[in-house]
Amino acid sequence: MTDTPPLHPMEREQLQRESTLVVTVQPSAFHDDVRETIRDLQSGKDAETPPTITFESYDDLLTTLTPQVLDLIESIRRENPESINETARVVGRDVKNVHEELAHLAQVGILYFESDGQRKRPVVWFEELQINLPFERDASDAATAPS
Repeated sequence: MTDTPPLHPMEREQLQRESTLVVTVQPSAFHDDVRETIRDLQSGKDAETPPTITFESYDDLLTTLTPQVLDLIESIRRENPESINETARVVGRDVKNVHEELAHLAQVGILYFESDGQRKRPVVWFEELQINLPFERDASDAATAPS
């Protein structure tokens, strides 16, 4: 898995001002808009919505945010580990597996890394994770919906 480019210090600062990350599922060409929200905030525009990560399918969401990964995210928020190795110790798991999960979470925008020499410290910038699961309405639902 490739590392994502590091966030610009202004991007990290903007994320740290947010307290909520919204995760949703929407098929097709929708992409993560965390960086777009950051750019809006940097240019002085008010963000209409909190940063949002959009998965293309329920499978993608459930593969990424497993109970084990949610525990990892919560442990990082609670313990604030100084490195990937320390993160693995905190959760009592193999460093290689934790590194792979952290790299994936950084790739999708759920966390970022702060570098300190050779160490990379994972940072979970939000206090709340909201998962929205919209269900598609088919044409028959629209026809019977009250106006």
